[in-house]
Amino acid sequence: MEENTAAPKKGVLGFFVLAMLNVAIICTLRGLPVMAKEGLALVFYYAVAAVFFLIPISLVTAELATGWPPRGPGGVYIWVNEAFGERWGFLAIWLQWIQNVIWYPTALSFLAATAAYMYDPTLAYNKVYMLVVILAAYWGGTFASFRGMKTSGAISTAGVIFGVFIPGLFIIGLGLVWLLTGKASEIVFSARGLIPDVTNVDNVVLFAGALLIFSGIEVSAVHSQEVKDPSRNYPRATFLAAIIAIVVLTLGSLSIAIVVPERDISLVAGLMEAFRLLLDKFGLKWLIPLIALLISVGSIGELCSWIIGPSKGLLTTAKQGNIPPFLQRVNDKNVPVNILLVQAVIVTVVAFVFLLMPTVSSSYWILSALTIILYLIMYLFLYATVIRLRYTRPNVTRAYTIPGGLPGIWIVGGVGFIGALVTLVIGFFPPSQLKTGNVAFYESFLIIGTIIMCSVPFILQLFRKPSWKKE
Repeated sequence: MEENTAAPKKGVLGFFVLAMLNVAIICTLRGLPVMAKEGLALVFYYAVAAVFFLIPISLVTAELATGWPPRGPGGVYIWVNEAFGERWGFLAIWLQWIQNVIWYPTALSFLAATAAYMYDPTLAYNKVYMLVVILAAYWGGTFASFRGMKTSGAISTAGVIFGVFIPGLFIIGLGLVWLLTGKASEIVFSARGLIPDVTNVDNVVLFAGALLIFSGIEVSAVHSQEVKDPSRNYPRATFLAAIIAIVVLTLGSLSIAIVVPERDISLVAGLMEAFRLLLDKFGLKWLIPLIALLISVGSIGELCSWIIGPSKGLLTTAKQGNIPPFLQRVNDKNVPVNILLVQAVIVTVVAFVFLLMPTVSSSYWILSALTIILYLIMYLFLYATVIRLRYTRPNVTRAYTIPGGLPGIWIVGGVGFIGALVTLVIGFFPPSQLKTGNVAFYESFLIIGTIIMCSVPFILQLFRKPSWKKE
């Protein structure tokens, strides 16, 4: 493995681009309506999500990525493999990859709903339109990703600047002006309103959505060999992205909650509904198509941030023969083209869930719920990994180390593990805020989906052949 140690000198990703990649991954405006449905209590949910998830996983990722950067673009696979062995490492990277595949239709449904505001907003509630746009956008993004990481990084950076920062700051500013000009707020600002009603678990299910919004900070680790001075730039970029995400998402969600009645918030079109109402009130309705275009650009940037990362991580397992030779093929840009094509086929199949669920919002949520469950299982491995490696690999040099020695690692890893476990359980409950159709179908979809997705890597290992392993 030592021959890869020089790779960082050839890095194409600097501090700013890496930070923007992370922001594109964890700071998507798509998630604002999810938390806006909670009213003022969204501040509580975001704070808890930051303390029990975003901050711990940022610290854990920084330590692991700077402790094992020369080992290639394996990220999660390399870390869990070091701690618990190849089988569990493969399961971890598989979960990161497959949850990402299931998640794509939800992210692209937001893109489709947003794009509809450029010509006909009613299409945001048309399931056939949503399906067509999801498939067209994803296949287009797949072929664009064949051009490599430098191209994806440039698209992601542009997406963050034009599709996250500009519209994000704009909606925050409009919400502030709304309050300062004396217009009625849809939420009451009070200390009591900050605390959500947790007497019924169904009322806090959407809290899992906050974790889904913040998830993914570890994905950029697969690009460690392409980062300039990774030991310095990786932790700095990670922490900057986390701070930006907390500020923009909290204030952006509050702006929507202030302006749009909770009953009118659509999980896929709520952001544009808020913009439509705000701009109409200020006589700026003509800006709606432009805002829709900018947010669509942001969604495309997010897509490019995710589409290669987990796939490159999965490709790393080819060296141990965990995936068939067919999936090991890369092009001259070192992009795993066949994995991306298989990924696109799976996305196409999953996207048809939009035709089975009663509403677009319910389709959005059931796919989000399965994504959350699978992703949280992977995160449980990461928290356990960072603790175990402090004991089994204490002499490995880590450019960044979670402070506090062993007590510090147990506090950070333990808090993250408990937060992920509790949210994992909550994720199986249907939210009271949405019509999810038949409860039996909802629960069966999540339970059977989780069992199948977790079983596939073990089935692959049963059938793998010595010829699968790379020399």
